[in-house]
Amino acid sequence: MTPGPSQPKYVLLLGGAAAIVIALVFATMAAAVDSGVTETSPLSTTAVESPALVATTATATPTVAEAAPILRERRAVTLAAVGDVMLGRTVASAITASHPDGPFAGVADLLRSADLAVANLECVVSELGSPEPKAYTFAAPPAGATGLATAGIDLVSLANNHSLDFGADGLADSIANLSNAGLKTVGAGRNDREAWDVELVEVNGTRFAFLALAEVPDEAAYDMHAWTAGPSSPGIAWVDEQRMRSAIKDAGSWTDVVVVMLHFGSEGTSVVSERQRTLAHAAVDAGARLVLGSHPYVLQEVEDYNNGVIAYSLGNFVFDGFDGLANESGILNVTFEPGGSVRWRLQPVSLDGQGLPSVTG
Repeated sequence: MTPGPSQPKYVLLLGGAAAIVIALVFATMAAAVDSGVTETSPLSTTAVESPALVATTATATPTVAEAAPILRERRAVTLAAVGDVMLGRTVASAITASHPDGPFAGVADLLRSADLAVANLECVVSELGSPEPKAYTFAAPPAGATGLATAGIDLVSLANNHSLDFGADGLADSIANLSNAGLKTVGAGRNDREAWDVELVEVNGTRFAFLALAEVPDEAAYDMHAWTAGPSSPGIAWVDEQRMRSAIKDAGSWTDVVVVMLHFGSEGTSVVSERQRTLAHAAVDAGARLVLGSHPYVLQEVEDYNNGVIAYSLGNFVFDGFDGLANESGILNVTFEPGGSVRWRLQPVSLDGQGLPSVTG
């Protein structure tokens, strides 16, 4: 079922002292609770155009006969975002030879310490399907899904140029394996509707909506547009700028924070392209508070823009076969305060010769 303003579906990630508080309200309220903010549910509040985190004040004193509003206690949320995670080739061998979360040993503590952690998954997690006739196809063993979850990852984007490396069967099995491991996926599905569905997560009383889209150049002799999900065909969500704006505005009308994950840009360059900047700015202008970029393999700038944060490329995070700048990465730690402010910090990370990350600063 596609969630909408009247039928939201939520995944509750409760951390620390976070709780959903249900109570009768007998007087007008606008007071902060501890370090958080208490507000009524969407059913009893006035909608706002921006998805900014705001406190809502009751406007009337309900009688006993009136339906009691649901209160949400909101506290700060920390989100950890990383770039491309590729669990195939030699990384797959490491997963098979040791514990599934072995590739994340040098960074797992940081990922687990965040309230919410997200990544771009640059491979299938399946043994099904046949490789597509393209230059690079990446497959991880199903245990890789468990490794991601154990390492602290909560959600992965599949809107990229490797999610269908092993066809529709590989994609479907990957989604099933990831779901069975407790991970949420966004940006791909059995059809266009599923690929464009936002994934909803509520943590510490704050409601997040995730949307993931891809726009990458064709590979040699291979048309990447063929992977675009259709009305009755599986695939990924391909960038449609007008549709993106509409999806962000819709999600922002009934959630607190919209996060857009974009797989875009050119490989191997640390320079943000005009197209990347235009598309990311459009997402923020439509109401996204955070844009997370992937695909270039290297880090690109993080920009504060119009009350939002844009990380144009978070580079490689787990990926073998690279050296130089492609092995310099980071964990973007973003803090969303109950009052609406957003703070971020990039934690430096380096990849070793096997493409495995560790904290360097």
